[in-house]
Amino acid sequence: MGIEQAPTKTGKEAARDLRKSTAQEERKVEARKGSDLKKGEQRFEERAKSSDGRSAGAKQRD
Repeated sequence: MGIEQAPTKTGKEAARDLRKSTAQEERKVEARKGSDLKKGEQRFEERAKSSDGRSAGAKQRD
């Protein structure tokens, strides 16, 4: 859930904290890895391929 969509003040704070901690963890992983993590469509394709070596498009055609 996005920060703006949270119905309560507590929900907004939780969403904000989650986003902050996720960004912090991502920076740590990128520093350890030595390069940026892929974002958006590239990340989707990377994750789809990692499960069985085939791209998402190839899976949909089957």
